[in-house]
Amino acid sequence: MNSFNTAATLRVGDDSHRIHRIDELAPANLPYSLRILLENLLRHGHDDQVQALLGWDGTPVPETAVDLHPSRAFLHDTNGVPTLVDLAAMRDAIGGLGGDPDQVNPLIPSELVIDHSVIADVFGRPDARDRNVEIEYGRNAERYRFLRWGQQNLRDFAVVPPGTGIMHQVNIEYLARVVMAEDGWAFPDVCLGTDSHTTMVNGLGVLGWGIGGIEAEAVMLGQSLSMLLPRVVGVRLHGRLPEGSTATDLVLTITERLRRHGVVGKFVEFSGPGAAEITLADRATIANMSPEFGSTCAYFPIDDETLRYLRFTGRSPQRVALVEAYAKAQGLWHDPARPVAYTEVVDLDLGSVVPSLAGPRRPQDRVALTDAKRAFREATHDLAAAAVPVSLHGQEAVIEHGHVAIAAITSCTNTSNPAVMVAAGLLARNAVALGLRSKPWVKTSLSPGSRVVTDYYDKAGLTEPLEALGFHLAGYGCMTCIGASGPLIPSVTEAVREHDLSVVSVLSGNRNFDGRINPDVRMNYLASPPLVVAYAIAGTMDIDLTTEPLGFSGDRPVYLRDIWPSPREVREVIDATVEPAMFTDAYADVFTGDSRWQALDTPAGATFAWDDSSTYLRRPPYFDAVTTSPPGAADIVRARVLVKLGDSITTDHICPAGAIPANTPAGRYLTGLGVGPFDINTYASRRGNHEIMMRGTFANVRLRNQLVPDVEGGYTRLAGFDTIIPVYDAAMAYRQTETPLIVLAGRDYGTGSSRDWAAKGPALLGVRAVIAESFERIHRSNLIGMGILPLQFQPGDTAAGLGLTGDEEYNITGLTGAGPAPRSVTVTAGAITFTAIVRLDTDREAEYYRHGGILPYVLRTLALVRDAAAGSRRRSS
Repeated sequence: MNSFNTAATLRVGDDSHRIHRIDELAPANLPYSLRILLENLLRHGHDDQVQALLGWDGTPVPETAVDLHPSRAFLHDTNGVPTLVDLAAMRDAIGGLGGDPDQVNPLIPSELVIDHSVIADVFGRPDARDRNVEIEYGRNAERYRFLRWGQQNLRDFAVVPPGTGIMHQVNIEYLARVVMAEDGWAFPDVCLGTDSHTTMVNGLGVLGWGIGGIEAEAVMLGQSLSMLLPRVVGVRLHGRLPEGSTATDLVLTITERLRRHGVVGKFVEFSGPGAAEITLADRATIANMSPEFGSTCAYFPIDDETLRYLRFTGRSPQRVALVEAYAKAQGLWHDPARPVAYTEVVDLDLGSVVPSLAGPRRPQDRVALTDAKRAFREATHDLAAAAVPVSLHGQEAVIEHGHVAIAAITSCTNTSNPAVMVAAGLLARNAVALGLRSKPWVKTSLSPGSRVVTDYYDKAGLTEPLEALGFHLAGYGCMTCIGASGPLIPSVTEAVREHDLSVVSVLSGNRNFDGRINPDVRMNYLASPPLVVAYAIAGTMDIDLTTEPLGFSGDRPVYLRDIWPSPREVREVIDATVEPAMFTDAYADVFTGDSRWQALDTPAGATFAWDDSSTYLRRPPYFDAVTTSPPGAADIVRARVLVKLGDSITTDHICPAGAIPANTPAGRYLTGLGVGPFDINTYASRRGNHEIMMRGTFANVRLRNQLVPDVEGGYTRLAGFDTIIPVYDAAMAYRQTETPLIVLAGRDYGTGSSRDWAAKGPALLGVRAVIAESFERIHRSNLIGMGILPLQFQPGDTAAGLGLTGDEEYNITGLTGAGPAPRSVTVTAGAITFTAIVRLDTDREAEYYRHGGILPYVLRTLALVRDAAAGSRRRSS
């Protein structure tokens, strides 16, 4: 593909690489992230789309769609298992259509990291990590054997075994190439992943973001990602962080600012003198939380800091030289003086950042530490006072509203950053030296994203003081932040449930949505690792850490300022302890795994042998009725509302990831099959079983369904009836009468994680359309991928404003015979008629919907390729 005469040779030392030169072709003011997109379009011959980019002036041409071809796909186990389940089912289906199952393989490098299955069951003791890993393998051995089957039978599919670290840290510390070198060509590393925090790699100069598992399957099988040419928001950083403020405080401030500004569906690119001064670890911390801003990505261009980090983490000299030479030759090297035509610009003075938390329910709800006590009291002003006596470790204590039940140093966001991790260790050391300890009702845990963290903790002598406060290593993985927090201390659980206490969690994570962290914890706060330690010592949110003492050393009050380490002290410890050998040692045998992994009995064969008695892996029904011809779009008639929801409904509300309560449809299904209470596990771990996930759809314990306004949880009612029943039971009742279902919602429907089951579950329940005021980008794509029609109210319209109660019978007309994608449809709900916008934004999305979703589309494409090849062979003979 060389329509624009851009093919050239780049020499790097003794090596030569073919490239598509974009520096002279691209407009001088084209944003860095769009330069990568331009190269991608050139290399794949999308000439019309290249022309659209060449006319960039800061405002993209309306409705201009582009086709992005990622260089690699990146998965984790909880989305990776259902992805592999679908690929295994597709192998069965292609065989049923007369094809070769081995035809179904990833066509780009696809890497999966197992990091979302370990649970903090055991904590606060020296063997916590070993016990949790042992429990993890006991619960998940069946899933792990399945992943090993995939690794052995699928080409270009690699698995990083459990216990290595959180996927995004493994990505920036080892897997990310920044510049790919394949088949004699060099080109940018474009990484699309099944976790929304794939954006963390943007801090390393890699363009990438989270997509749904459904989209991931498509791109793994050679499909491009169709998207509208995005607007690009430039965030101009200047000044310096003041002493006492951390990268966590900065990212919470950015999250608040950009959510307020509005960046959903847009690229964010960081610039200005402040951006050049930020360490790569801090860049990664910021980029990680792009989903919390709502942006597609949060890109930092390549510069000297990028190269320093690549060297520091043990990348080869050849790789570093290629990255530098390619970036400079292609205009991808950051030049702070180069004018860039951003669609919008947001200005942020780093000097304005103050110590902060975010909560109690959304990551963008930042609260300055000085206001945290006041904000907590405002959030709980309608709660009656309560003081519940409990026995803890043989001692009597009192539990109240606002007491900290979980304090967790966890997640990808902060545990990749030595500055905040070392600060937490030094604060713990200073606190222990003064005789302070964590409160006995606090469940404390340390689950870093990389083994390197505990290496430098050991070398710096910080492991012992952290353990003295209960922060023993619980595992290397995404634990508390994903809802794998494990149960609370039993007596705390009893007090909470019996007296309806509102206890809190404080975690160094990125998500604090309702019901996500722990079903018994109503309020959740995001904070830096040192503040997590401080709140474990304080034991309550009802305290002003800036003016009230954390505790006492003898008779002397000890304040947070007394034990907070200085930036100079933190830097000295990092310089003395963190070294490149730690990274090379940690990743020396990254794909090998420990003895447990090696001992797994792995199934063989090109197709997977399904076990109908399995509670983890079931052959999904998506391909059962697939024919060689697509069904096309058709009007939806006589539909009923399954749930009617408000604003900011997250994928956690639609598809919980945490523990499966025993008294839910999913829990009762499992116990009915003989699964014991301790082995019920989480929704995240059981995503390979559609029977569980259907029962878990709209099952969040904090869901508010307006059809049953006085009830919290996964309940609804059938149209015309008053009886309140689980959502799953209602869907099955509607199925008996062949009634199609719809969902009504408010603004920002589907925020949060890129969770494919938030679309798969509703599709299997019979949902045919979602009518919302607005959609989060990834979830809208996932709905289309499962054949669910996303419809948007006209500006100014809402369900309440139109008078919709959810009891009406709905007819959606204008789809039948309207071609690939009508711009709008007519919705009739009883006596109410209104027009809704069809959110099939590109021709490819319309094609997916016409086929009933991405998976049938890809299967039919594979069948056509097979038939074309067979026809060619016949003609040749």
